[in-house]
Amino acid sequence: MSRTVPLMLQLSAADPRPITRQITDGIRRLIASGELPVGAQLPSVRGLAKQLTVNPNTIARAYGELNSEGWLDSRQGLGLFVATPRQRLSESERERRLTLAIDGFVAGVVGLDYSTGEIIERLEAELDPMLAKRSA
Repeated sequence: MSRTVPLMLQLSAADPRPITRQITDGIRRLIASGELPVGAQLPSVRGLAKQLTVNPNTIARAYGELNSEGWLDSRQGLGLFVATPRQRLSESERERRLTLAIDGFVAGVVGLDYSTGEIIERLEAELDPMLAKRSA
């Protein structure tokens, strides 16, 4: 039987995203980076709610969204597990989401007075370790 993997998620009241979104984004990031491997069991709804001091309904919504998107597998009576990777989105949807993410990113950094080189350097510093873990 698989052991539950603790989730190291940071939630912030200062973050403009809703708590549910912070949780789903955090779990997606852990899975995409390989920190949560395929088959890893996630904490129960109540367990994670207690750890993060949020309402269990918030965790249930986040888990439900990740399950419906194919990031998690629900096993009756056993819990939630990280799903085997598969192409979750169509090519056009992937392109649409990338465009939205880049547009939001550019809008957020354009006024910070960094050069393009500095921005790309920081982006690579964040992305490269994640992508290396994922392909390892």
